Amino acid sequence: MRQGLRENGLCALAACVGSATIAWLGLYGFAWNDYEVEARPAFNALVHGHVLDFLRLAPAYGGSLIERAPFALVPGLWGGGDLAVYRMVAVPCLLAAAVLGVWLVAGMRIRGSSLLARAVLLGICVANPITLRALELGHPEELLGGALCVAAVLLAARGRSLAAGVVLGLAIANKEWALLAAGPVLLAVPPGRRVRTLAGAFATAAAVLAPLALVSSGGFTAAGSAVAAPPSSIFQPWQLFWFLGHHGSLVHGIFGATKPGYRLAPGWIGSLSHPLVVIAGIGVAGVAWMGRAKAASPNGGRGAAARRLRGVRISGQEALLMLALVMLLRCLLDTWDAVYYPLPFILALLTWEGTRHAVRPPLLALSCTVLAWVSFQWLPQHVSPDAQAAFFIAWTLPLTAWLAASVLRLDRAPRATDARPRPARLRARPQETTVSAFDKLVSTS
Repeated sequence: MRQGLRENGLCALAACVGSATIAWLGLYGFAWNDYEVEARPAFNALVHGHVLDFLRLAPAYGGSLIERAPFALVPGLWGGGDLAVYRMVAVPCLLAAAVLGVWLVAGMRIRGSSLLARAVLLGICVANPITLRALELGHPEELLGGALCVAAVLLAARGRSLAAGVVLGLAIANKEWALLAAGPVLLAVPPGRRVRTLAGAFATAAAVLAPLALVSSGGFTAAGSAVAAPPSSIFQPWQLFWFLGHHGSLVHGIFGATKPGYRLAPGWIGSLSHPLVVIAGIGVAGVAWMGRAKAASPNGGRGAAARRLRGVRISGQEALLMLALVMLLRCLLDTWDAVYYPLPFILALLTWEGTRHAVRPPLLALSCTVLAWVSFQWLPQHVSPDAQAAFFIAWTLPLTAWLAASVLRLDRAPRATDARPRPARLRARPQETTVSAFDKLVSTS
């Protein structure tokens, strides 16, 4: 214990400093952001002791407010006001990213990664410019959800089935898009423990969301249904369907601000976009599952195929890539795509690079962070919405294709001939080996 604190103390201090810096830069006020409209009324009711009003006023992601509710009560110890509550409810989200970063850096240090690689990873995890914009817009829960999804995959890969289910349930209660992580988590869990994982996820999510469903008298359910099949009034350039819209009358934002060059969404897109995100997540997991089972027993009968299907399990690396893929598909297929949407995708990709047995910095996650910042922050000040959409599609579609090719390959299972012993004259000298957290052999000689 003392040795672990000594080894990770400097990293933890750096993570806390990075998180505090991002909080100081991004949590300067909540005027005109989503927190003021969506979450502030509910938290104000809670602070004043009106628990039932807190539940009635909670937005569609009210589960996230329940999970962060204890932090909203802390400023009462020193008489803090609305601004103190606004800052405190973002603390668990920042802490989740900091803990994830420290855990990844500790693993990289054990594997001999360079100081530069560890510093870059920790910087992306705790001091990401996308995180800064999420705080400014009043959506720190996106960071919490992304960290919880990644943690669920890591726990599943280690065989911690119940813990993975509980963490996944917390992520789903935080925001419903975390359902996309169910496929990677279940495929990474040992096959005999998947029911336990599902039960843990369902029980945890139900325990968090049950008060909202009972007290809101249908309001919470109606809000969830509106999110599942939203109207087509919100139509952003950073998604796949942008060029299916048409230029017509001048488009106005939520607060009445004009949006020159914006397109009007086709009428059918509202009922298709969010369901298509869910279908894509299920499809990715289903194709990977069936493909692995088919590759494992190409010549077996129906009984053998069924047994292979039940016994399919993917590695932690593959599960993280699958998580990154489904979260990127969410950005592409959701017409509401905003600057904080890529956060879960970036965290999954960063964790995949950080857990590989390589010493180089996580350049892919760093590049995606820069490209996302350029797409959502720099280009809107310089080019038209059509050019923004073209740039976004230009880098996300090839990346999606690469992730899909990496995840959905059907030849990942080892062939039967691979297990045959080689002739003695071809055998290499035996090396001392050990097994990593993701069941990969690592030479220690």
